[in-house]
Amino acid sequence: MYPEQLVAPMREDLVEIGFEELKTPEQVEAHLENHRGTTLLVINSVCGCAAGAARPGVKLAVNRSSRKPEFLATVFAGVDMGATAKAREYTAPYPPSSPSIALFKDGELVHFIERHHIEGRPAEMIAEHLMDVFEEYC
Repeated sequence: MYPEQLVAPMREDLVEIGFEELKTPEQVEAHLENHRGTTLLVINSVCGCAAGAARPGVKLAVNRSSRKPEFLATVFAGVDMGATAKAREYTAPYPPSSPSIALFKDGELVHFIERHHIEGRPAEMIAEHLMDVFEEYC
């Protein structure tokens, strides 16, 4: 488990653009079970590809896209263990992956970007992909 003072700036990176932090399994379940519409859920991480591609790509997509998910939520792998485990139940059958990005529509997973689709790709590519996904589902 990572110390909070280490992850605080990484959390804030998404919170400052409107992401809601889900820190408990109950918060994850309540959100995904009770929200209708679209939710972008980012499984955040301390790794380099989260800092260099995932978070910047998500921020670009959310800021640039004319169509956006109605809700933005995040859990932090390696910190909010229970919340992350619950989020991963909703992203099955995909294996655990962090960082990763999931789009839900009416509580159902409709698109998932695994870590291996993030690693080695620039933030701009992640953003363009997400904007296409938003156009299709949002």
